[in-house]
Amino acid sequence: MKIILNSSEREFDSAVSVYEAVKSLGGGFAKNACAAIVNGKNADLRTILNDGDEVQILTFDDDYGRWTFRHTASHILAQAVKRLYPSVKLAIGPAVDDGFYYDIDSEKMFTPDDLNVIEEEMKKIVKEDLPLERFTLSRKEALDFFKSKGEDYKVELINDLPEDAEISLYKQGEFVDLCAGAHLMSTGLVKAFKLTSATGAYWRGDSSRKMLQRIYGTAFPKQSELIARLEQIEEAKKRDHNKIGRELELFTTCDVIGQGLPIMLPKGTQIIQTLQRFVEDEEARRGWMRTKTPLMAKSDLYKISGHWDHYLDGMFVMGDPTDETKECFALRPMTCPFQYQAYLNRPRSYRDLPLRYAETSTLFRNEDSGEMHGLIRVRQFTISEGHLMCRPDQLEDEFRRCLELTTFMLKTLGLYEDVSYRFSQWDPEDKGKYIGTEEQWDEAQSKMENILNDLGIKYKIGIGEAAFYGPKLDIQIKNVHGKEDTLITIQIDQMLAEKFGMEYTDSDGSKKNPYIIHRTSIGCYERTLALLIEKYAGAFPLWLAPVQVRLLPIADRHFEYAEKIKAELEALGMLVEIDSRNEKIGYKIREARLQKIPYMPIIGDKEVEEGTLSVRRRGEDGDLGSMSIADFTAMLVEEIKTKKL
Repeated sequence: MKIILNSSEREFDSAVSVYEAVKSLGGGFAKNACAAIVNGKNADLRTILNDGDEVQILTFDDDYGRWTFRHTASHILAQAVKRLYPSVKLAIGPAVDDGFYYDIDSEKMFTPDDLNVIEEEMKKIVKEDLPLERFTLSRKEALDFFKSKGEDYKVELINDLPEDAEISLYKQGEFVDLCAGAHLMSTGLVKAFKLTSATGAYWRGDSSRKMLQRIYGTAFPKQSELIARLEQIEEAKKRDHNKIGRELELFTTCDVIGQGLPIMLPKGTQIIQTLQRFVEDEEARRGWMRTKTPLMAKSDLYKISGHWDHYLDGMFVMGDPTDETKECFALRPMTCPFQYQAYLNRPRSYRDLPLRYAETSTLFRNEDSGEMHGLIRVRQFTISEGHLMCRPDQLEDEFRRCLELTTFMLKTLGLYEDVSYRFSQWDPEDKGKYIGTEEQWDEAQSKMENILNDLGIKYKIGIGEAAFYGPKLDIQIKNVHGKEDTLITIQIDQMLAEKFGMEYTDSDGSKKNPYIIHRTSIGCYERTLALLIEKYAGAFPLWLAPVQVRLLPIADRHFEYAEKIKAELEALGMLVEIDSRNEKIGYKIREARLQKIPYMPIIGDKEVEEGTLSVRRRGEDGDLGSMSIADFTAMLVEEIKTKKL
């Protein structure tokens, strides 16, 4: 038989597995192989090849190869835990973007010392170099097997599989796990790993289910790569917005208020206010008109939009949604159906389009408690939201303008190099999640694909990630811990205009439904603030800093001069403090540095006498020496005006 292996034709006397084919290449191919792509689909190295198959070998440098490597590490972790604590029950153990984890039902709470013990057992398993063998069982055989082992979570997972699903398992030594794969050929290939933490996680992310223990780890082929990553993790801990945001008194949380409902303190509020003014001014400059719509609505509105059928679990409902005899309200999870009512305020002509509505919207989403994380994922948030109604011939140009707006925002904030793009499409295998017909989805996705390709956007495709009413471009970003979230979205929607009866009179007198573009310009302000805290480790650019200047008088006799300077700077819109504490100047300087203050002019007898300032700037080379008030003011004005990073 013949196969195409890494773009070259290879011939074999009989059927071979991917791994056997790789070994025929010699060199280090087999050692570095983690998985494969066979005829365009991800595959295990144990996959038996057929005549004519096209095979591409994947290593740790490839996404699926890296996923396979770390998935194998999760099985080594599970085996080590079962050896040390035989009574525990195993749940799931996938690879994730930056490593792997395994959820475990255990009466024992795992401590850092326990993780060290588990690591040592994992090292033994790696040294044993156990082959991973894949085999299948019938549904009944698989259920009987895991019931006999007392593995209740595995039984539940099997019961949730389709009746005709192939039940595959992987065996390494005495350890057998339910798993679809893929995996490395043996445990000995996982050379470098580290267990990083143990935390709680609800089974299947459902707060009504049992709290399990989740052990996180990461793994690499080389020790040097692991060391570099562990150093990154330590740096991430230092930059974590939860840590810095509380230290700098930007925000706090309170149990009696609730999870996912942060309190913005004055400094954090100041940053968001600065961002909001910047965004609203820029949107107005680009032709967006502001609306202000209610925070809640009757269920009737959400039934028209489809949110009631497709998003009810994510909404905060006031009243009984099943009682048709009484009014039922819900807090808004998005603004689109409200802004559509502004469009419907009067008849529209083709001459009215494009019509651009923007709003600084406070939204409410009933996120699972297990998903909450600082300011990254919250239940109440404020977003720079907009909806644009346009004709078909305006669609591409308006989409481009929306993308230009988001690009401008990202570059201004210093986040542009940190983002990636995902073309989020519907899942035709799960049509119940969406409204509209297959033809409508094909048309909308085709138009969006053409636009993205014309604009030269490099994107990944996310099947099943679309909104229930249309495809979208998701601008993705990772926090310091490697967790990816959506920062900004731009969506094309041809469904909801018809559902709401939104029409315009075209040039020929006919009635038509507009296309709608849903977009954010900077995304959720809370999430953006979290990312900025981590990006700059709390040392914000001057134009964003909640305190831009802290004046440091040496003695009480210098206060009057400090107050004069403060008034002059505040008259120009700057945010200024005076450190009037009875402390030594060295202490005041250290405190200002710890608070990440951009500028900290020192005022003593000489400065008062000469009408100058001894200027220190944040950073190692921060001593700028003596400056006139005019020069210092001009420097700050220019830095703020240009939004220097």
